[in-house]
Order: sequence, then structure tokens, then C-alpha cells
Amino acid sequence: MRTMLVWATGALALAGIPQAALANGWNMPVGVTDVSRDIYSLHMVIFWICVVIGVLVFGAMFYSLFRYRRSQGASAAQFHEHTTVEVIWTAIPLLILIGMALPATATLRTMYDASQADLDVMVTGQQWRWRYEYLGEEVAFTSNLGTPREQIAGGDEKGENYLLEVDEPLVLPVGQKVRLLMTSDDVVHSWWVPDLAVKQDAIPGFVNENWVRINEPGIYRGQCAELCGRDHGFMPVVVEAVEPEQFDQWLAQRKEAATQAAMGIDREWGLDELMTRGEKVYGSICASCHQPDGSGSPPTFPALAGNQAMLDERARHIDTVVNGVSGTAMPAFRSTLNPVEIAAVITWERNAWGNETGDIVQPSEIAEQLSE
Repeated sequence: MRTMLVWATGALALAGIPQAALANGWNMPVGVTDVSRDIYSLHMVIFWICVVIGVLVFGAMFYSLFRYRRSQGASAAQFHEHTTVEVIWTAIPLLILIGMALPATATLRTMYDASQADLDVMVTGQQWRWRYEYLGEEVAFTSNLGTPREQIAGGDEKGENYLLEVDEPLVLPVGQKVRLLMTSDDVVHSWWVPDLAVKQDAIPGFVNENWVRINEPGIYRGQCAELCGRDHGFMPVVVEAVEPEQFDQWLAQRKEAATQAAMGIDREWGLDELMTRGEKVYGSICASCHQPDGSGSPPTFPALAGNQAMLDERARHIDTVVNGVSGTAMPAFRSTLNPVEIAAVITWERNAWGNETGDIVQPSEIAEQLSE
């Protein structure tokens, strides 16, 4: 494959076209993994094979049309069958196809070999966010769109990474093989990061696998590439690749944070601290459907502000957030949020926008319901 990349680069140079120009904006990216570079080199070799074939075929056709045109007195030759010509025009395309199939098969074999991974990450698509779980490490979190809703509504100037920024990126170590196990909680999603050469469907009830070994530290952005609902365009992917030592430090910090969150389940929380936490959770998880001001988008997403039925039935409100509502667009958040986050967002909804019930939902109450 490295030889193929040299061929492709040489062909680009002979054509007088800078490789960077084709790779940036006019073509697929070279990427930052061995697989992405193999795919790029394979793509360019086959591209130039097709260019050469096109030039030869159309060149011969246009030359014949011009050289042997009727106005110059040319007349068509009359003949039937020519064994040598038929063998040549059958054998040459066959050899070309074999020459293209061999490196393509080798690349596919590499792409599908997810064995002997150094790290396993479960990637779960959810409308409209991604959940990442580092298997065996007891670290999991949800990655939500980081672009402020004010920008989406047109109130602010669009940022550099508009709709391609998240609150929690997927952090991976460079130089290590990471197996990505893809599934979905609701509809079909597709996890796509062009620089990593990974585009894998996440299907409810199935677990697909892919893998990546990133060679260079950096931030790599992608999107959900499957039409998955009304907020499909607001479901970005951000991968932050760091050195192994930095990754180990980050993982240790996340484990400590998970431990502290678990400890927070057993203590009594005050209204103010739950409201502060709940506002943040609501803004990243719920506001896309129920609107930042709680006005909702009826009839699919009911208003929460002034929703007396919700305020009168506290137990039903909790059950709706924890378990979702079958047959509607309301998903279950029992596997998306931890008990502290669920308690905080319910407390926020029952006391924001003038609701002011004074109700406090404790994380211990949510944890008890999750254990049932």
C-alpha cells in the first residue's frame, strides 16, 4: 500500500495537480490512520487508472470520428469476427480488474480485522447524541451538541466549528488499537469521522464493530451520516486523540469523577445545587426538543412550563424521564444519565419557568427506582 501511495503521488505530480489541493476540499481526506492513508492511496490509484482508460477510449473514439469522417470520403470496413481483437479486449479489462481487486481486498481485510485491540469503546447512538462507554474501565458519558442554541436560531455569529462541536469529546490514545462497538438505542445512526476513515452504522439490536489506530494527536470531527430524525444535523462526533500518558491521566480523572458521582447518590442535595446541575443537564439534553424556555414543540414535544398535569403527578414525571414513553418520541434516560443528573433535571423542570413547586427529587430516590 505504501508503494501505491507513491504511485498516486507521482501521478498527481505528473498531472501538475498538487496532492494537498485534491485532499483538501476537492477529494477525500488523507486522514491520520494507516487505514485512512491506505484507502486514500487505493482511491487515487484507481482514480488515475480510470482517467487513463477514459483518455484512451475517448481519445480513440474522437480520433476515429474526426479522421474517418464521411465528409472526407471514408467508408466503413465490412468484417465479421476477429478472434485476436476479441481476446485482447477481454483479457486487458480482466487483468485491470484483477490488478484493482488485489490491493482492494488487502485493504478490506485490514479494515475488518478488529482483533487484538488495546481498548474497547461501546458507542451508542441516541436521538440525538452519542454515548461512549470504555469497557472494563467503568467510565461512560454522553456527548451532546456543543453549539449554543442561540447560534442555531441565528441570534449569534456562527462559530468556526458550527454544529461540529460537543460538550464531551471521545478521548482516545494515539498509537493504540481501539475497537469501536456500535449500537443504537432507538433508530439507525451512523458514526462517521472522515479523518479516521471510520463510517459505521449503529443499528438497534445489533452490535457492529470497527477499529482505529490514530497516528497523530489532534481533534477530529465528524457527524451522524444517517438520517435519524428532526435533529439529525445536530449530532456531531468529536474525537480528541492524545498521547498515551495524557490519556491515562484523563481516564483516572474520569474514574474519580464517577466515584464521586456514585457517592453523591447517598447524600441529601439542596434545591439550589440541584437547580444549578439540572439547568446544565436540561440545556444539553432536553432543550433541543422541549425548547430552552420549556415551551415545547406540541404536539410531539409538550410544553413543560406551566404543564399542570406534569406538576400534579410527581411520580409520573419521574417515571417518564427514567423509562420514557412507549410509542412517543420521549426516550428513556435511565442508561443515558446517572441518578444525580436525572434528579437534578427533574427538580429543574418542576421549579423553572415559573413552575415553582418547591419539589426536590433526591438522587437516592432515582437510584432506588433504577434498581427495581
